[in-house]
Amino acid sequence: MGRIFVAAGYSSLESRRLDGVGAASVKDVVTIRDLVVTDLRSRGFEVIAVPDELGEDQTIHWINSRDRAGDIALDIYASAHTNPVMRGTGVYYIANNSERKQHADLILLALTRHLPQLLIRGAQPDTTSDLGQLSFCRQLVPPSLYLQLGFLTNLDDRTLIQHQRQEIARGIADGLAAWSRVVSEGTSPSAAIGQTAVPPSTIPVPVNINVNGRIYSELGVMVNGNAYIPVDLADRLGMKLTSAREQRRLSHGNVVYIKAIELRESDISVTWNYATRTVNIRSILQICRPFREITGRGYTTEVQMLMFLKANNEMGLSQFPDVARLYRDEGANEGIRYDVAFAQMCVETDFLRFGGMTKPNQNNFGGLGAVGSNPEGASFPSARIGVRAHIQHLKAYANNEPLREEIVDPRFNLVTRGIAPSIEDLTGRWSADPNYSDRILSVLRQLYEAAGLL
Repeated sequence: MGRIFVAAGYSSLESRRLDGVGAASVKDVVTIRDLVVTDLRSRGFEVIAVPDELGEDQTIHWINSRDRAGDIALDIYASAHTNPVMRGTGVYYIANNSERKQHADLILLALTRHLPQLLIRGAQPDTTSDLGQLSFCRQLVPPSLYLQLGFLTNLDDRTLIQHQRQEIARGIADGLAAWSRVVSEGTSPSAAIGQTAVPPSTIPVPVNINVNGRIYSELGVMVNGNAYIPVDLADRLGMKLTSAREQRRLSHGNVVYIKAIELRESDISVTWNYATRTVNIRSILQICRPFREITGRGYTTEVQMLMFLKANNEMGLSQFPDVARLYRDEGANEGIRYDVAFAQMCVETDFLRFGGMTKPNQNNFGGLGAVGSNPEGASFPSARIGVRAHIQHLKAYANNEPLREEIVDPRFNLVTRGIAPSIEDLTGRWSADPNYSDRILSVLRQLYEAAGLL
């Protein structure tokens, strides 16, 4: 039987939003982790609690240096949000890994059985997280999951975390026990989630590689449920390879392999066909080269943007039903990629939930500041004018072309024209958030994937 690594904490990305919600609430998460460890040890499982003083990179290195065949790892954390209504429990898994999704479902099923009042957000690929990927899911050698207990900024979630710790811990322990048996003993999770699964192997297993519709001459390998491709193929696809630890590699048969999912960082689509055990890679896409550029044309339709927004916030269109059409019209008119602006709007407004300083009646979809010291930012008389101001501000950053409409962006003339032609250039300029551009790129990738473009 393999061992179980359990870490605890809260999302470092959201930590700035806690605003005094409390170290006590964060300690509750650590307490729950300790209860899980105690419960599992009483059942005979070998459980290792990750030291709390370690940072994210240190935690990954600490676990990887101790990994043995059959081990699994779970990070339990609580998040925060600018909108206090946001709540729910979910588990993140590495994208395009159906086996890992089954493992995530095991955790959620066990939690639901012990605490049915939990609002379950479901098993979610890590590409739907704010940064579009989670290091704990991708860089660990053993199979790993990221359990989001809830939002400390929501009263209902915080109350459950503080007052139902024993039941939450028992549910997590049940889920971990089932997951460990699947990985270590080959037990099928079908009894728990109604599907048959083949447990991931710690021994490299050959898999096919399909590149742009054609079978590649070399094989990849599958290890711990993760697909790896030869590093030479990654070079040919234009991936920027570094010696950084986050790019997981392994050697097998005198060939160096790199984790296939890392190709996404080069804006290449990677999916997994479970039935044929094939890694599908698409690189020749019309959108690949200008993926990060702000100037240009959009690639999604109005309907695709509407459906994407609806999928992320069912009520998002009730107040702004024409928002996708407005972005398409205004962006195309000014030569700005309207779907990039749309993705930025989703980040700035949390898919039209708002909840921060800016209110819906301000029609401020880009988080634009006012001239002066108004902490709530700029306001606009209509949704169209608000979208137009957003597009104009992006154009000010992206290029030196003249505007086609009258200036409505209050800060247009304060920007050094053309200083930020790509999405990555917006970090530190549009927002001080060091992950700002990554969050926009994450939403943009999700939009293109939903539209079938990636």
